[in-house]
Amino acid sequence: MPLVSSTYKPKTPFTNGHFNTIYAAKIRRIKGVTYNRERITLSDGDFLDVDFSFSQSEKKSSQMTILVHGLEGHAKRPYMQGTARILNQNDFDCASINLRGCSGEDNTKIRSYHSGASEDLADVVNYIVSKNKYKAIYLCGFSLGGNIILKYLGETRDRPDLIQAAVAVSTPVDLYGSLGALQKRTNWVYRWSFLKDLKKKYNAKLKVFPNELSKENKSKIKSLLLFDELYTAPANGFENALDYYKKSSSKQFLGNINIPTLIINAFDDSFLNEKCYPKKEAEQNKNLYLEIPAFGGHVGFMTSNEVSYNEKRTLYFFNSQKKEKSLR
Repeated sequence: MPLVSSTYKPKTPFTNGHFNTIYAAKIRRIKGVTYNRERITLSDGDFLDVDFSFSQSEKKSSQMTILVHGLEGHAKRPYMQGTARILNQNDFDCASINLRGCSGEDNTKIRSYHSGASEDLADVVNYIVSKNKYKAIYLCGFSLGGNIILKYLGETRDRPDLIQAAVAVSTPVDLYGSLGALQKRTNWVYRWSFLKDLKKKYNAKLKVFPNELSKENKSKIKSLLLFDELYTAPANGFENALDYYKKSSSKQFLGNINIPTLIINAFDDSFLNEKCYPKKEAEQNKNLYLEIPAFGGHVGFMTSNEVSYNEKRTLYFFNSQKKEKSLR
């Protein structure tokens, strides 16, 4: 599909990408979402905690949206709750995934979550399907979670026919390119925040797996690249950080996506570089829609009424795909 024109035209101060990003992450508050947590056993024996929220209509919903958060996120992040809220208000149940180690309780394996962990998403999808409650499943991911969703959809794996459409927001489809963007001086606050939290998780793993991990490596982790080199890659079966980025980047899988999928990446997203705007891939795949608003920051897209543009856009995209399918 050719590029999709965007109608997101925010007012000041949301025309500043950093303000948009920080406001959405640190200042915004969401009310009206009630979660019911279920623990899912994964294929390798580990677990994921999934927070379910349900349609606010009088009758039970027949459609489910699975939401996947970003780096160092969880189901209670404002962008996750905001999306769940608008979907719950419009006859969708939601399953908000807390990736491994992100629910407040560490996972049991030495590995944790990562940008290419599409096998975990597959386990959640299969769990939802096994409930036999839903006629349609939708996917929505943010940043790292968007990459997981796009990779899952483009891989040569069996996927349930129930999956109808997907939305990926602020997604680094080229992981090494995104890392390069994050290395810019203007992104030092985000870099520092991520690294601080990731080192805490490494320290927790070190206490449980002292023979597999080392204090020496802990002291060496002074960048996101070194975290991936010394922990993410070896703990998840990759040769090194570059091997992890290469195999986990969703860009290489976009051509295989065969359900309607919308990518919303803001032009002023400081987490992305030019390789993270897959224009060629969108032009060559009739199922892939790429929207590049001039503004939005990283998972920002705020508006004056506290409902983000990407939330409204996600609802509209899912509903429009339902209408198109009914006309075929």
